[in-house]
Amino acid sequence: MKVSGSLQVPGDKSISHRSLIFAALARGTSRITSILESADVHSTAGVLRALGVSIPALSSDFIVRGVGREGLSQPAHDLDCGNSGTTTRLMAGVVAARPVTATFIGDASLSKRPMRRISRPLEAMGARVTLPPHSGLPMTIQGGALHTIEWHSEAASAQIKSAVLLAGLVAGVPARVIEPARSRDHTERMLSARGAHVAVSGNDVAITSSGNLDALDTSVPGDPSSAAFFAALAALASSGELRLEHVCVNPTRIGFLTQLERMGASITLDHRHEEGGEDVADIVVCPGHLKATTLTAGDVPAMVDEIPMLACLATRAEGETVITGAGELRVKESDRIAAVVTNLRALGAHADELADGMRILGSDRPLKGRVVTHGDHRLAMAFGVLGAAAGNSIEVDDRDCVGVSYPGFWSDLARSHSA
Repeated sequence: MKVSGSLQVPGDKSISHRSLIFAALARGTSRITSILESADVHSTAGVLRALGVSIPALSSDFIVRGVGREGLSQPAHDLDCGNSGTTTRLMAGVVAARPVTATFIGDASLSKRPMRRISRPLEAMGARVTLPPHSGLPMTIQGGALHTIEWHSEAASAQIKSAVLLAGLVAGVPARVIEPARSRDHTERMLSARGAHVAVSGNDVAITSSGNLDALDTSVPGDPSSAAFFAALAALASSGELRLEHVCVNPTRIGFLTQLERMGASITLDHRHEEGGEDVADIVVCPGHLKATTLTAGDVPAMVDEIPMLACLATRAEGETVITGAGELRVKESDRIAAVVTNLRALGAHADELADGMRILGSDRPLKGRVVTHGDHRLAMAFGVLGAAAGNSIEVDDRDCVGVSYPGFWSDLARSHSA
């Protein structure tokens, strides 16, 4: 397989969600360009509309007229978050700080995901949260006046951290989150760029501002999680070079690139610069002789969404790859540990499931069979890339599920490589 050419992956999903939410909470108009027009981001737009914000149809260039911290209104119907955990958890923090009652609903997959992790800090701040026995959705939040909090999070999770910080911001009270490890920091960067007083010290983040956010135009850079699949494709190739243009290379998001280099691929960051508080660059990837790697808990937060792709890559690497400290994968769109291992074994790879990770032994034997994705976009894309490797023949059961984060994935995959 040979890779060639340049590719611009869709806008970053995390930044797209936040650009909508922060524009809605600001005073004034914000222009948003290059937003990710995926199902998850449409869910955030729909929830904001239900809360009284005028969000136009998503496009490559549009304007949001913010309503300020105190402008969100009582919704007339349930807040449908689709498959988006980010929408649910970030907007839960926003809603908890307003004098409204709202019920969050989602699809079957999202409804099973744990919400107790955000209900606990929000309740500690003074909100009332009602969850079903399984602690998923539907979740009803009765918001109102909140009080300050210092929350020691059990998990390094940008969604938990963001929910607490947003609750503090909208309520106008100080909020502090201490994590066991540093998680993605888009919320801190983007709030600071909009005039919020955010203090960061290691794994400790606090918001102290009670003023309104400033309106700010946002150009959304490419999503590093989406770019990771094409970086992996280039790493698997026998020859060529692939350039991924204008990608967010925030240090909390590029753990996968670090692992690719450790495994033997060649990675270069060209035209590196800063836009709106975020680091952006072109990523140039060339193949190399791949060797096994080891991931531990400290590596996971910077590449949690890319671990299924790394596991697939490990089947083609020399030696045994061991991943631990990744228990968070159990509560994603699917149980990604069980699903990845089960699918790898069904294809003929050597893989074993661990309580908080997996073990994969690389080989050069062809992998063949059908993959069951459980509707999980990351699994569909990871096994799609593995199927492109020379000698492999892999069928993905639900190709359409990639629309959650990368609607054009299959066409981009087809044009990025040749036999």
